[in-house]
Amino acid sequence: MNQAATMKHLLGIKGLTEAEIQSIFLTADNFKQVLNSPVKKTPALRDYTVANLFFENSTRTRVSFELAEKRLGADIVNFSSSTSSVKKGETLIDTVNNILSMKVDMVVMRHPAPGACLFLARHVNSQIVNAGDGTHEHPTQALLDAYSIREKLGDVAGKKVVIVGDILHSRVALSNIFCLQTLGAEVMVCGPRTLIPRYIAELGVKVEYDLAKALAWCDVANMLRIQLERQDIRYFPSLREYSMQYGLTMEILNRLDKEITIMHPGPINRGVEITSEVADSHQSIILQQVENGVAIRMAVIYLLAMRER
Repeated sequence: MNQAATMKHLLGIKGLTEAEIQSIFLTADNFKQVLNSPVKKTPALRDYTVANLFFENSTRTRVSFELAEKRLGADIVNFSSSTSSVKKGETLIDTVNNILSMKVDMVVMRHPAPGACLFLARHVNSQIVNAGDGTHEHPTQALLDAYSIREKLGDVAGKKVVIVGDILHSRVALSNIFCLQTLGAEVMVCGPRTLIPRYIAELGVKVEYDLAKALAWCDVANMLRIQLERQDIRYFPSLREYSMQYGLTMEILNRLDKEITIMHPGPINRGVEITSEVADSHQSIILQQVENGVAIRMAVIYLLAMRER
């Protein structure tokens, strides 16, 4: 049996083995061939129904999951909390069970509460894919990021990756750390002291507060967005000051004695954490990340579905 097909849910990267991650990558390789062919669909999940439950606003992740499901031939139910009975006080479990009673096979969920997907997996009889839970994890983003590094540089093992920006509020950062370390990469985080969690060194990552030093060290720089919507207090004086210290420009890149790969999980705040010139440069693989996101999500959904068939 395919190693990754033994997973019942995808709730986070923590707990996945290297073999499971590599199995997802190999499956994504096959689906990339499908996506690049004249017929961009496969009937692999015909008569299979996936419910997308997004309790937080999302465009990129929701569209990527929807496209992945459609490319697999699955039927789709889209759910938005803003127009649901959640507004009337219905519990999460009741909401999901009502949807499952309509013969839904899998739930893809984004929720503002950390651990919401784990809670749901313990209380409902369905496979759960975590599309982001609060500041906890965002596993498919980490998988597509690592997959993109593998595609660009040939392998993840031995590579030096720095994650720059709002580490404190980022579920992307945490999932990336777990995924990259499992695959044998060295990881560093970089940003203002106020946005670096105190516990982060315990995860075995390097910590650097000087962007120039971090870039001189790395092979890959993953630039994170400042998540103002999750910040209940002011962590730095202004976006302008943040940009002056941690914003990535071509001038900074040109001062390096090597060429590094630039990534961003999106959405990009151009002119804050990264300039348009950098985002659109040949060193950037941001658009490749978006493309790879569909293939990775196809792989995850397919492997989980095959476990139940």
